[in-house]
Amino acid sequence: MKRKASLIPKTASTDALRDQGSFDEVVNLIQSARQRALAAVNTELIDLYWRIGDYLHQKIESDGWAKGTVVQLAAYIAKREPGMRGFSPQNLWRMRQFFEAYHKDLNLSSLLRDLPWSAHLHILSRTKRAEEREFYLRMATQNHWSVREVARQIDLALFERAVLSPPQVSPKLSTVLRELETGARGLFKDAYLLDFLALPSEHSELDLHRSLLQNLGRFLTELGRDFCYIGSEYPVQVGNQDFAIDLLFFHRGLNCLLAIELKVTAFAPEHLGKLNFYLEALDRDARKPHENPSIGLLLCASKDSEVVEYALSRTLSPALIAEYQTQLPDKKLLAAKLHEFYALNAAQRDENQVVTGGKDGGEL
Repeated sequence: MKRKASLIPKTASTDALRDQGSFDEVVNLIQSARQRALAAVNTELIDLYWRIGDYLHQKIESDGWAKGTVVQLAAYIAKREPGMRGFSPQNLWRMRQFFEAYHKDLNLSSLLRDLPWSAHLHILSRTKRAEEREFYLRMATQNHWSVREVARQIDLALFERAVLSPPQVSPKLSTVLRELETGARGLFKDAYLLDFLALPSEHSELDLHRSLLQNLGRFLTELGRDFCYIGSEYPVQVGNQDFAIDLLFFHRGLNCLLAIELKVTAFAPEHLGKLNFYLEALDRDARKPHENPSIGLLLCASKDSEVVEYALSRTLSPALIAEYQTQLPDKKLLAAKLHEFYALNAAQRDENQVVTGGKDGGEL
Protein backbone atom coordinates (compact mmCIF):
# COMPACT_ATOMS: atom_id res chain seq x y z
CA MET A 1 0.00 0.00 0.00
CA LYS A 2 1.09 3.54 -0.69
CA ARG A 3 1.64 5.70 2.37
CA LYS A 4 -0.60 8.75 2.72
CA ALA A 5 1.87 10.64 4.87
CA SER A 6 2.44 12.99 1.90
CA LEU A 7 -0.95 14.50 2.64
CA ILE A 8 0.26 15.85 6.00
CA PRO A 9 2.79 18.37 4.61
CA LYS A 10 0.14 19.59 2.15
CA THR A 11 -2.34 20.18 4.99
CA ALA A 12 0.31 21.86 7.12
CA SER A 13 1.28 24.04 4.19
CA THR A 14 -2.35 25.01 3.61
CA ASP A 15 -2.78 25.86 7.29
CA ALA A 16 0.40 27.92 7.23
CA LEU A 17 -0.78 29.91 4.22
CA ARG A 18 -4.17 30.42 5.83
CA ASP A 19 -2.60 31.66 9.06
CA GLN A 20 0.01 33.87 7.44
CA GLY A 21 -2.47 36.70 6.91
CA SER A 22 -3.40 36.62 10.60
CA PHE A 23 0.26 36.52 11.60
CA ASP A 24 0.99 39.51 9.37
CA GLU A 25 -1.71 41.48 11.18
CA VAL A 26 0.03 40.84 14.50
CA VAL A 27 3.39 41.88 13.03
CA ASN A 28 1.79 45.07 11.69
CA LEU A 29 0.44 45.82 15.18
CA ILE A 30 3.91 45.37 16.63
CA GLN A 31 5.52 47.59 13.99
CA SER A 32 2.89 50.31 14.41
CA ALA A 33 3.33 50.27 18.19
CA ARG A 34 7.12 50.45 17.80
CA GLN A 35 6.83 53.47 15.48
CA ARG A 36 4.49 55.25 17.90
CA ALA A 37 6.83 54.47 20.78
CA LEU A 38 9.85 55.83 18.91
CA ALA A 39 7.92 58.97 17.99
CA ALA A 40 6.84 59.43 21.61
CA VAL A 41 10.41 58.96 22.85
CA ASN A 42 11.70 61.49 20.32
CA THR A 43 9.04 64.01 21.37
CA GLU A 44 9.99 63.63 25.03
CA LEU A 45 13.69 63.92 24.22
CA ILE A 46 13.25 67.10 22.18
CA ASP A 47 11.05 68.56 24.93
CA LEU A 48 13.73 67.74 27.50
CA TYR A 49 16.48 69.33 25.42
CA TRP A 50 14.27 72.39 24.93
CA ARG A 51 13.70 72.76 28.68
CA ILE A 52 17.38 72.32 29.43
CA GLY A 53 18.23 74.87 26.73
CA ASP A 54 15.71 77.29 28.27
CA TYR A 55 17.24 76.76 31.72
CA LEU A 56 20.78 77.35 30.48
CA HIS A 57 19.66 80.44 28.57
CA GLN A 58 18.15 81.92 31.73
CA LYS A 59 21.21 81.08 33.83
CA ILE A 60 23.55 82.64 31.27
CA GLU A 61 21.43 85.79 31.11
CA SER A 62 20.75 86.19 34.86
CA ASP A 63 23.63 84.49 36.70
CA GLY A 64 26.44 84.89 34.20
CA TRP A 65 26.96 81.20 33.51
CA ALA A 66 29.61 80.51 30.88
CA LYS A 67 31.04 77.48 29.10
CA GLY A 68 33.13 76.58 32.13
CA THR A 69 30.01 76.25 34.27
CA VAL A 70 28.38 74.11 31.61
CA VAL A 71 31.42 71.82 31.67
CA GLN A 72 30.99 71.46 35.44
CA LEU A 73 27.28 70.73 34.93
CA ALA A 74 28.08 67.97 32.44
CA ALA A 75 30.52 66.39 34.88
CA TYR A 76 27.93 66.59 37.67
CA ILE A 77 25.28 64.90 35.50
CA ALA A 78 27.74 62.15 34.58
CA LYS A 79 28.48 61.58 38.27
CA ARG A 80 24.83 61.55 39.37
CA GLU A 81 23.57 59.60 36.34
CA PRO A 82 26.39 57.27 35.27
CA GLY A 83 25.86 55.77 31.85
CA MET A 84 23.50 58.56 30.80
CA ARG A 85 24.51 59.67 27.31
CA GLY A 86 23.80 62.87 25.43
CA PHE A 87 24.75 65.39 28.12
CA SER A 88 28.31 66.26 27.19
CA PRO A 89 29.36 69.92 27.51
CA GLN A 90 29.10 70.30 23.73
CA ASN A 91 25.60 68.85 23.61
CA LEU A 92 24.40 70.94 26.55
CA TRP A 93 25.65 74.05 24.80
CA ARG A 94 23.80 72.97 21.64
CA MET A 95 20.59 72.65 23.68
CA ARG A 96 20.98 76.28 24.68
CA GLN A 97 21.57 77.22 21.02
CA PHE A 98 18.54 75.14 20.06
CA PHE A 99 16.29 77.09 22.44
CA GLU A 100 17.69 80.48 21.46
CA ALA A 101 17.27 79.73 17.76
CA TYR A 102 13.54 79.03 17.97
CA HIS A 103 12.05 80.37 21.21
CA LYS A 104 10.76 83.56 19.52
CA ASP A 105 8.77 81.61 16.93
CA LEU A 106 6.24 79.39 18.66
CA ASN A 107 4.67 78.45 15.31
CA LEU A 108 7.59 76.09 14.75
CA SER A 109 7.17 74.20 18.03
CA SER A 110 5.24 71.30 16.48
CA LEU A 111 7.83 70.94 13.72
CA LEU A 112 10.68 70.75 16.22
CA ARG A 113 9.21 67.63 17.81
CA ASP A 114 8.92 65.83 14.46
CA LEU A 115 12.67 65.72 13.79
CA PRO A 116 15.35 63.71 15.59
CA TRP A 117 18.08 65.57 17.46
CA SER A 118 20.73 64.67 14.88
CA ALA A 119 18.71 66.41 12.17
CA HIS A 120 18.40 69.50 14.35
CA LEU A 121 22.16 69.55 14.83
CA HIS A 122 22.72 69.61 11.06
CA ILE A 123 20.27 72.47 10.62
CA LEU A 124 21.58 74.48 13.58
CA SER A 125 25.25 74.15 12.73
CA ARG A 126 25.05 74.58 8.96
CA THR A 127 22.50 77.34 8.41
CA LYS A 128 22.92 81.05 9.08
CA ARG A 129 19.51 82.66 8.78
CA ALA A 130 16.24 82.11 10.61
CA GLU A 131 14.32 81.71 7.36
CA GLU A 132 16.84 79.12 6.19
CA ARG A 133 16.37 77.09 9.38
CA GLU A 134 12.60 77.29 9.02
CA PHE A 135 12.85 76.22 5.36
CA TYR A 136 14.74 73.02 6.20
CA LEU A 137 12.50 72.29 9.18
CA ARG A 138 9.38 72.48 7.04
CA MET A 139 10.86 70.56 4.12
CA ALA A 140 12.20 67.79 6.36
CA THR A 141 8.91 67.28 8.19
CA GLN A 142 6.71 67.53 5.09
CA ASN A 143 8.81 65.05 3.13
CA HIS A 144 9.79 62.78 6.04
CA TRP A 145 13.50 63.17 5.34
CA SER A 146 15.99 60.98 7.10
CA VAL A 147 18.91 62.60 8.93
CA ARG A 148 21.15 61.70 5.99
CA GLU A 149 18.75 63.36 3.56
CA VAL A 150 18.63 66.53 5.67
CA ALA A 151 22.43 66.72 5.49
CA ARG A 152 22.39 66.02 1.76
CA GLN A 153 19.86 68.74 0.97
CA ILE A 154 21.88 71.28 2.95
CA ASP A 155 25.01 70.17 1.06
CA LEU A 156 23.11 70.71 -2.19
CA ALA A 157 22.09 74.24 -1.14
CA LEU A 158 18.39 73.48 -1.59
CA PHE A 159 17.42 76.68 0.20
CA GLU A 160 19.55 78.82 -2.10
CA ARG A 161 18.18 77.09 -5.17
CA ALA A 162 14.60 77.55 -3.95
CA VAL A 163 15.20 81.26 -3.34
CA LEU A 164 16.85 81.80 -6.71
CA SER A 165 14.23 79.78 -8.61
CA PRO A 166 10.97 80.43 -6.74
CA PRO A 167 7.85 78.30 -7.38
CA GLN A 168 5.95 81.08 -9.12
CA VAL A 169 8.19 80.82 -12.19
CA SER A 170 8.12 77.04 -12.40
CA PRO A 171 7.29 74.45 -13.49
CA LYS A 172 5.97 74.68 -17.05
CA LEU A 173 2.46 73.18 -17.05
CA SER A 174 0.06 72.74 -19.92
CA THR A 175 -3.14 74.79 -19.85
CA VAL A 176 -5.17 71.62 -19.36
CA LEU A 177 -3.08 70.58 -16.37
CA ARG A 178 -3.43 74.01 -14.76
CA GLU A 179 -7.20 73.73 -15.12
CA LEU A 180 -7.51 70.11 -14.00
CA GLU A 181 -5.11 70.10 -11.08
CA THR A 182 -4.81 73.39 -9.24
CA GLY A 183 -2.36 71.82 -6.78
CA ALA A 184 0.02 70.46 -9.41
CA ARG A 185 2.12 73.62 -9.57
CA GLY A 186 3.31 73.18 -6.01
CA LEU A 187 4.04 69.48 -6.40
CA PHE A 188 6.39 69.53 -9.38
CA LYS A 189 9.69 71.26 -9.98
CA ASP A 190 11.07 73.11 -12.94
CA ALA A 191 14.40 71.30 -12.49
CA TYR A 192 15.32 68.08 -10.70
CA LEU A 193 18.79 67.59 -9.24
CA LEU A 194 20.08 64.09 -10.00
CA ASP A 195 23.67 64.51 -8.85
CA PHE A 196 23.44 61.24 -6.90
CA LEU A 197 23.42 59.32 -10.20
CA ALA A 198 27.11 60.18 -10.78
CA LEU A 199 26.55 60.21 -14.52
CA PRO A 200 29.26 61.44 -16.91
CA SER A 201 28.53 64.56 -18.93
CA GLU A 202 27.92 62.36 -21.99
CA HIS A 203 25.36 59.66 -21.18
CA SER A 204 22.59 57.80 -22.97
CA GLU A 205 18.93 57.44 -22.10
CA LEU A 206 19.68 53.85 -21.11
CA ASP A 207 22.38 55.09 -18.69
CA LEU A 208 19.96 57.59 -17.19
CA HIS A 209 17.16 55.04 -16.95
CA ARG A 210 19.32 52.40 -15.26
CA SER A 211 20.85 54.87 -12.81
CA LEU A 212 17.43 56.13 -11.76
CA LEU A 213 16.27 52.58 -11.04
CA GLN A 214 19.45 51.85 -9.09
CA ASN A 215 18.87 54.98 -7.02
CA LEU A 216 15.08 54.81 -6.91
CA GLY A 217 14.80 55.76 -3.23
CA ARG A 218 16.78 58.96 -3.73
CA PHE A 219 14.87 59.74 -6.92
CA LEU A 220 11.58 59.42 -5.00
CA THR A 221 12.93 61.85 -2.42
CA GLU A 222 13.86 64.32 -5.16
CA LEU A 223 10.40 63.96 -6.74
CA GLY A 224 8.74 64.83 -3.45
CA ARG A 225 6.08 63.56 -1.12
CA ASP A 226 3.30 61.10 -2.07
CA PHE A 227 4.93 59.77 -5.26
CA CYS A 228 4.67 55.97 -5.45
CA TYR A 229 6.67 53.89 -7.91
CA ILE A 230 4.72 51.49 -10.13
CA GLY A 231 7.08 50.23 -12.80
CA SER A 232 9.81 50.69 -15.37
CA GLU A 233 9.20 50.31 -19.11
CA TYR A 234 5.53 49.95 -18.26
CA PRO A 235 3.89 48.02 -21.12
CA VAL A 236 1.18 49.69 -23.17
CA GLN A 237 -0.56 47.88 -26.03
CA VAL A 238 -2.46 49.82 -28.68
CA GLY A 239 -3.83 47.90 -31.62
CA ASN A 240 -1.28 45.24 -32.51
CA GLN A 241 1.71 47.28 -31.32
CA ASP A 242 3.52 47.22 -28.01
CA PHE A 243 4.92 50.34 -26.37
CA ALA A 244 6.73 51.02 -23.10
CA ILE A 245 6.56 54.05 -20.79
CA ASP A 246 9.98 54.82 -19.31
CA LEU A 247 8.76 55.19 -15.72
CA LEU A 248 5.28 55.05 -14.20
CA PHE A 249 4.35 56.47 -10.79
CA PHE A 250 1.19 57.22 -8.86
CA HIS A 251 0.59 60.36 -6.84
CA ARG A 252 -1.60 59.84 -3.79
CA GLY A 253 -2.51 63.50 -3.36
CA LEU A 254 -3.51 64.05 -6.98
CA ASN A 255 -4.98 60.52 -7.19
CA CYS A 256 -3.60 59.88 -10.65
CA LEU A 257 -0.96 58.03 -12.63
CA LEU A 258 2.21 59.91 -13.59
CA ALA A 259 4.07 58.87 -16.73
CA ILE A 260 7.69 60.05 -16.96
CA GLU A 261 9.52 60.07 -20.28
CA LEU A 262 13.31 60.60 -20.25
CA LYS A 263 15.24 62.62 -22.80
CA VAL A 264 18.99 63.21 -22.65
CA THR A 265 18.68 65.99 -25.23
CA ALA A 266 17.07 69.42 -25.18
CA PHE A 267 13.27 69.46 -25.30
CA ALA A 268 11.79 69.26 -28.78
CA PRO A 269 8.07 69.77 -29.57
CA GLU A 270 7.78 66.30 -31.11
CA HIS A 271 8.57 64.74 -27.70
CA LEU A 272 5.20 65.93 -26.46
CA GLY A 273 3.27 63.93 -29.08
CA LYS A 274 4.61 60.63 -27.79
CA LEU A 275 3.84 61.56 -24.19
CA ASN A 276 0.28 62.56 -25.11
CA PHE A 277 -0.17 59.18 -26.81
CA TYR A 278 0.93 57.37 -23.63
CA LEU A 279 -1.44 59.42 -21.46
CA GLU A 280 -4.37 58.54 -23.71
CA ALA A 281 -3.46 54.85 -23.53
CA LEU A 282 -3.16 54.98 -19.73
CA ASP A 283 -6.52 56.70 -19.33
CA ARG A 284 -8.28 54.22 -21.61
CA ASP A 285 -6.71 50.99 -20.42
CA ALA A 286 -5.00 51.46 -17.02
CA ARG A 287 -6.75 54.25 -15.13
CA LYS A 288 -9.31 53.10 -12.55
CA PRO A 289 -12.78 54.71 -12.44
CA HIS A 290 -12.09 56.63 -9.20
CA GLU A 291 -8.76 58.06 -10.42
CA ASN A 292 -8.15 61.43 -12.04
CA PRO A 293 -6.74 61.77 -15.59
CA SER A 294 -3.12 60.71 -15.92
CA ILE A 295 -0.35 63.32 -15.93
CA GLY A 296 2.78 63.28 -18.07
CA LEU A 297 6.23 64.61 -17.21
CA LEU A 298 8.93 65.06 -19.82
CA LEU A 299 12.29 65.08 -18.06
CA CYS A 300 14.83 66.59 -20.44
CA ALA A 301 18.51 67.49 -20.27
CA SER A 302 17.61 71.12 -21.03
CA LYS A 303 14.79 73.23 -22.40
CA ASP A 304 14.13 76.57 -24.05
CA SER A 305 11.36 78.31 -22.08
CA GLU A 306 9.83 79.91 -25.16
CA VAL A 307 9.74 76.62 -27.07
CA VAL A 308 8.15 74.96 -24.04
CA GLU A 309 5.52 77.67 -23.78
CA TYR A 310 4.56 77.34 -27.44
CA ALA A 311 4.43 73.54 -27.26
CA LEU A 312 2.27 73.42 -24.13
CA SER A 313 -0.16 76.17 -25.12
CA ARG A 314 -2.13 74.00 -27.58
CA THR A 315 -1.70 70.52 -26.12
CA LEU A 316 -4.89 68.90 -24.86
CA SER A 317 -3.11 66.65 -22.34
CA PRO A 318 -2.23 67.37 -18.70
CA ALA A 319 1.53 67.51 -19.13
CA LEU A 320 4.56 69.39 -17.87
CA ILE A 321 8.16 69.75 -18.95
CA ALA A 322 11.13 69.90 -16.59
CA GLU A 323 14.85 69.50 -16.92
CA TYR A 324 17.26 67.41 -14.90
CA GLN A 325 20.67 68.49 -13.64
CA THR A 326 23.46 66.04 -12.90
CA GLN A 327 25.62 68.64 -11.14
CA LEU A 328 24.82 71.48 -8.77
CA PRO A 329 26.07 74.90 -9.89
CA ASP A 330 29.06 76.20 -7.97
CA LYS A 331 27.99 76.80 -4.36
CA LYS A 332 30.02 80.02 -4.13
CA LEU A 333 28.13 81.39 -7.11
CA LEU A 334 24.83 80.43 -5.50
CA ALA A 335 25.87 82.10 -2.25
CA ALA A 336 26.83 85.29 -4.13
CA LYS A 337 23.49 85.38 -5.93
CA LEU A 338 21.67 84.73 -2.67
CA HIS A 339 23.53 87.65 -1.05
CA GLU A 340 22.47 89.83 -3.98
CA PHE A 341 18.90 88.59 -3.63
CA TYR A 342 18.77 89.59 0.06
CA ALA A 343 20.38 92.97 -0.66
CA LEU A 344 17.77 93.74 -3.31
CA ASN A 345 14.97 92.65 -0.99
CA ALA A 346 16.32 94.81 1.81
CA ALA A 347 16.60 97.81 -0.51
CA GLN A 348 13.04 97.27 -1.72
CA ARG A 349 11.79 96.99 1.86
CA ASP A 350 13.57 100.22 2.89
CA GLU A 351 12.11 101.99 -0.14
CA ASN A 352 8.61 100.84 0.78
CA GLN A 353 9.08 102.07 4.34
CA VAL A 354 10.13 105.52 3.08
CA VAL A 355 7.09 105.70 0.82
CA THR A 356 4.61 104.57 3.47
CA GLY A 357 6.36 106.18 6.43
CA GLY A 358 6.00 102.93 8.35
CA LYS A 359 8.34 100.80 10.36
CA ASP A 360 8.67 97.10 10.86
CA GLY A 361 6.82 95.87 13.91
CA GLY A 362 7.97 93.07 16.17
CA GLU A 363 11.35 91.57 16.86
CA LEU A 364 13.39 89.56 14.42
